[in-house]
Amino acid sequence: MRFVQFAVATLSVVLTLSPALAKEKKHEKPMDQQAMMELWKKLGTPGKPHKQFAGLAGSWTTNTKEWMEPGKPPTESAGTAEMKTLLDGRFLYQEYHSQMMGQPFSGIGIDGYDNLTKKYVTAWIDSMGTGIFFMDGTASADGKTITLKGSHPEPGGGKMSHRAVWKIIDNNNQTFEMYGSHGHGKEMKFLEITYIRKS
Repeated sequence: MRFVQFAVATLSVVLTLSPALAKEKKHEKPMDQQAMMELWKKLGTPGKPHKQFAGLAGSWTTNTKEWMEPGKPPTESAGTAEMKTLLDGRFLYQEYHSQMMGQPFSGIGIDGYDNLTKKYVTAWIDSMGTGIFFMDGTASADGKTITLKGSHPEPGGGKMSHRAVWKIIDNNNQTFEMYGSHGHGKEMKFLEITYIRKS
C-alpha cells in the first residue's frame, strides 16, 4: 500500500512539473495528463525481455573460472545460484554462492530491462566489497547475448573498466563472462561463469 501511495504521489509530481518542463522545451509539444499517465503505464509494463528473465527463475549449479594473470591457467570453483523475479516480473534477482580467490564468496544481482532507455541494467553487491556495481548495455537481435559495460574506482586512484557478455543459451544453460582493463591498458578476460539448471 505504501508503494502505491508513493507511486501516485510521484506521478502527481511528474504531472505537475510536466507543463513547466514543457515550457522550457518550447520545441516539444506538451502532453496532456491522460496521455502522460498512459505513457508511464506502458513504460512500466513488462515486455519480451522481462519474459525472458522469468524463464531463468529457479536453482542453478555454477562453475566459475578466474584468470588472475594473463597467460596463466584459471582457478576453478563450483557454486550455486538461486534466481527469481521481483515486482511482478520486472526484474531478475540472483543470489550467488561460490569461491573467489580461495575464499567463500556470495553475491546478489538485480537485472532489468528499462523500457524508457531501451537498455539492460544491472546492479551487483557482494561479500568482497561495500560498494554497488552498476552496468548497462544492449542485446543482440535475438535477445540472447547481452553486452553490458561499467567501471569502478580502484584503490590508489584510477578506475577499472568492465565489459560483460551474458549469453542466455536457453532456459537451462547460460554463461557470463567478464573482461576488464585498467585505465587505457589492454582488456583481459578475468571471469567466466557457466550456469546449468538444477531445478
